[in-house]
Amino acid sequence: MVDTDARRLALRMHEAFNARDVAAADRIFAPDFHSHPLRGGVDAVKAAWTAMFAADPAIRTVVEDVLVDGDRVALRSTVHRGGEAAGAGTTMLEVFRVAGGRIAELWGAVAADRSPR
Repeated sequence: MVDTDARRLALRMHEAFNARDVAAADRIFAPDFHSHPLRGGVDAVKAAWTAMFAADPAIRTVVEDVLVDGDRVALRSTVHRGGEAAGAGTTMLEVFRVAGGRIAELWGAVAADRSPR
């Protein structure tokens, strides 16, 4: 996989989330995918996305940075929830491993980010 493919896959994951396209997870994540934060696979991602959409129908992510090194992608994004003031949001950091054109493994962390840019 070339860097542009891994970058495109990272962006596709966030596009699917923002489009509420839970079914796309089956095409984005490998069948043996493992999420370390969720301690599960593709079904855990789909359940988490569905719960997030139910809890906050206005939730969305904005990708800020994508760094690619071989089969690893690091992503910094901002999670915006409904009702938040402009400039507010939660910073999310994700690192994932790509294999066979899909996300095979994911690590992640979140931190509140209220500072102006």
